[in-house]
This record gives sequence, C-alpha cells and structure tokens, in this order.
Amino acid sequence: MLVNLKINNFALIDRLELDLDRGLNVLTGETGAGKSIILDAIDLVLGGKTSSRQIRSGSDRALIEATFAIAPELNSWLSSLEIDLLEENILICSRELVVSKKNNSMRSRCRVNGTLVNRQLMAELRSRLVEITAQGQTISLLVTEKQRDLLDLYGGKSLVEQRQKVAAAFEKFQQTSKKLTKRRQSEQELLQRQDLLKFQLKDLTEAELNEPDELEQLHQERDRLAHVVELQQLSYQVYQLLYQNDNEAAAAADLLGEAESHLSEMTEYDSELTAILEMVQSGIAQIVEAGQQINRYGEDLEADPERLAEIEARIRLLKNICRKYGPDLADAIALESKLKQELAQLTDSGQSIEVLQQEHQEAAKRLKRVCEGLTKLRKQAAIELEKQLTAELKPLAMDKVVFECRLVSCPPSATGADKVVFYFSPNAGEQIQPLSETASGGEMSRFLLALKACFSDSERGSSTLVFDEIDAGVSGKVAQAIAEKLYQLSVQHQVLCVTHQPLVAAMADGHYKVEKTIVEEIAANLEHRNGDSAIPDIRTVVRIKPLSDLGLRTQEIAQITGGHSAGEAVAFAESLLNQATVYRQQTKK
Repeated sequence: MLVNLKINNFALIDRLELDLDRGLNVLTGETGAGKSIILDAIDLVLGGKTSSRQIRSGSDRALIEATFAIAPELNSWLSSLEIDLLEENILICSRELVVSKKNNSMRSRCRVNGTLVNRQLMAELRSRLVEITAQGQTISLLVTEKQRDLLDLYGGKSLVEQRQKVAAAFEKFQQTSKKLTKRRQSEQELLQRQDLLKFQLKDLTEAELNEPDELEQLHQERDRLAHVVELQQLSYQVYQLLYQNDNEAAAAADLLGEAESHLSEMTEYDSELTAILEMVQSGIAQIVEAGQQINRYGEDLEADPERLAEIEARIRLLKNICRKYGPDLADAIALESKLKQELAQLTDSGQSIEVLQQEHQEAAKRLKRVCEGLTKLRKQAAIELEKQLTAELKPLAMDKVVFECRLVSCPPSATGADKVVFYFSPNAGEQIQPLSETASGGEMSRFLLALKACFSDSERGSSTLVFDEIDAGVSGKVAQAIAEKLYQLSVQHQVLCVTHQPLVAAMADGHYKVEKTIVEEIAANLEHRNGDSAIPDIRTVVRIKPLSDLGLRTQEIAQITGGHSAGEAVAFAESLLNQATVYRQQTKK
C-alpha cells in the first residue's frame, strides 16, 4: 500500500507531499490541473520511462520518493536480493533525475531502501506493488498477444508454470532444428574435407616418414655411392702415406719408427726425453691403426647402382613431400599427426544426421505435448474468465453482455500453440465480434475495470491499483456502477483514482484536490538582478490539498458537478455523499 509520496522539481511540481490511506482515494480538479502528473510520478519512481523534460524548468535535478507498507513475504523477497529491510514492513522507493549542465545529458538512479537497483529489478518490484490503469490501455487490450497474456495470468500459478515448460520445450526444439539444419548444410563440406584429409594422409603415410633428418642421411649415402672409385683411390693413397708406401718414399709409420729409435738412444743419456718418446710411440700406434682402418674402408667400398637409384628416388619423393607439406620433414611429420587427429574427429565425433533427426523429432513431440497441456489449462481458465468477467460487467449497466474467450490453433511458439481472442457483444441481439471491432470508448472503460476486478485476489493482483480517468466518457447509471465497482475493489486493495465524476468522488474514502497556483520565486540568474535587489519570477506550480473537512469536500464535488446553480450543485453534492455513505455501510454488512 502506498502511504506517502514526495515529489520535488518534477514537471510543474516544485515540492509536494501526499499521505494516502487504505480504501478508495480520489484526485479531482480542473482539467489540466496536474492530476495525471502525480500518477506520472508514481509511474516514474517505479521504473517508468524518463525524459529531461520531466525535470522542472530552471532545475537540474528531480527527486521522487514513494513509501509503501508491504506484506512480510515481500520482505523475504527483498532479503534474498540483499536489500536492507526497514522497520515495520516499510519500503521506500526513490528515483533521482539529474541533467548535466555540460552536455545536457541526463542520468537516472533508482533506489530501494537506499540500495541502488537496476530497472529490471524495479520492474519486478513494481509488479508486486502497484498496477496503473488508464483508459489509453484499451489500445493494448485489443492486441491478441495482450489478451493471451491476461488469460495466462488469470489462470494462475499452474498455467504460468506450464507456459514456462512450453518456452523451455520450444527453445529445445529450436536448438535441435538449428543443429540439424547446420549439419545438413555442412554435410557436403564435411565429406569434401574428409576426402582431402584422406588424400593428404595417403601421401604422407605412403612416404613412411619416421626420421626428421632422413633427407640429410640420404644425401650423405648418395654422395658416397656416387664417388666409390674416387674414395677407393684416395683411401689407398692415404694408406700408403700412413703405413706402407710402395714407392721409394717412406711412409709416416716408417718415419716415426726411425724417430722412435733415435729418441730411445737419446733417453739413455737424458731421461727427460722419455715424455717425448712416449708421445712418438703413441703417434706410431694411432697411425698404424688409422692406416689399417683406411685400408679396410677402401677394401669394403663397392659400387651399388641399384641402391644409388633407390636413394635418388627416395630423395625426390621426400623433396616433393617437403614442397607440399613442409618446408622440411619435421613439419611434414607433424602435419601427418595433425591430419590423423582431425580426420578422427570428423569421422568419429559429432552426431550423425540420423541421431539429430531423432532428437529433433523427440523435441517436436515434447513441444506438442506441453502445448496441448497449456491449451487444456487455457481452456479451463477461459471458461472461468468468461463467467467472472460477465458477472463483473453486469453491475456496470451491461447486463446483456456476452463475452467469450476463444482459442485458435496456431503454429507452436514459446508462448504455446494458441491465439487468444476476446469476443464481445455489449447489447442484446448484437452479433458477437472480436473486442477490437465492437466496444466503444465507454464500454471499453467498463470492460477494463471489470477485467481488473477479475484479477483482484491476492495471487493475481497488486496491493495498490491506480486508475487514470477510467470513468471518462460515461455518466448516469454507468458512472454510478463504476463508482461502486471501484469501491468494491478498494475493500481488498488500496485504490487511487483520477476522476471527473462526482459520483466516483463521493464514494471515496480519501479525497484530494489538485490545482494549479501561481507563486513568486526569487531568480538566481544574474541577468534577472536589478542592482542589489532580485526580481521575483512568476511560476506556475501544482498543489494538492486533502479534503478531510466535509464542507470542503462538498464544495469540490459541487464544483465538478457542473450544469447546476450553486445552491443546486451543493445540494446535489450532499445527496451524493449521503448515498455513498449508505452504500458503503451496506457493503460492509
């Protein structure tokens, strides 16, 4: 329940504070007095759209603060969001608008009990606190999607939960559909990629790549086989020079032997030469061994044209592999391993089209099943809504009304497989037609009010209901019926209503008069100054006055009655107040 509203520098309001109580509260005043501004402020503080034009001219900051008395269960919800709780189940929502003087940009901050919150959370909180209804809402009510949402809300928790199941099933259906379509589209690309991988792997596998340095080794072997004769000749020459020379010249081993003989003789006279002798002896042994090895090397060398041809062919193959998959063998070997992994993934991983088709079919069956369950619940809710809405409309001077909530099958979506259309016939003998083609403005006002009455229980409605000129365009018995319906709603809910109807105003528990007045403000701008004295600005502001005094209230109702002399208007206002008192007393019984 909204217990207090504070508004500063909003539209034509400089500062305003309004205390509200339970029951039916009405705002009256001349057309353009600013009644709707107060409702706009309530809308804004609960997350409504903002504009820099909403800040009062001459100010750069607007602040709206709304205080609510809430139920304990709402406190539990706030606690789960880590929002501090206030004493005695009090909730304070505030909205601050600030315009930057530098670039004229505006920023907005929402707070709940002093904690900054985003608009999404504020929208959630708004649905639990206040519901604002204006006659202009009848436009949205004519949209079938809105009618479907209203029926689902009327159906209660079980229907809402079923609709959530439908949304989840539709999401799964879409996912499987996208996966199947994507797989079908990529099937040709997949097969082409597999063929390419198989071709490349065939190249690499047949090459039997094992050693990254195989090409260097083959080059060495090829050079040896290609120069066997030269190597044989040179090895024989080396052998002769080292160990056994067929020519007259002495071999290195013979020369070192002579040197050894001389050194042996010299050590008999000088033992210090022993080390040199040992070095020569070691050299003789190494040269003899080298000579023997080079001799064996030369003897083992054989020409092998077949092996040379094999090597030449292998080198050509490996060079071709390097050109295609290299630049060197190490890269080709690494690529072979990578291609094997990719081919395995393309072949083994992922689901086949058959599996995806099966999943898609199962998702479609699941979606159909939950949509059928939702349709069944909607049909039950539609029957209940038809009965209750018709009963709510009859007291509103529409006792011959016919209302039907029809369900038309449509392709499944996240909201089910039903199109909901409200059909309406306000008068006896008239053909029932879609609501969008039938109701007049006054009839739509009553229809909207009756619809709100259908949602008045605690599970389907908010604790505070706000109506902005819901009674526009009606008079007489219809206006009286609307007044009574608003009062009936106020028994369970706090109701705040902007009205021009004296019948509605007379029925109120709390009556507030809104009016414009002119005030003088001292200008702060230097250009408005004349010497040392400031020139006052003339400004129009909105003021609100509680009409707790019966006399003042009578005068206000008489004023909005119109079409009567002053005396007749006052007498008529008094009679309306008396009738309203009697009605309220009878209703309470």
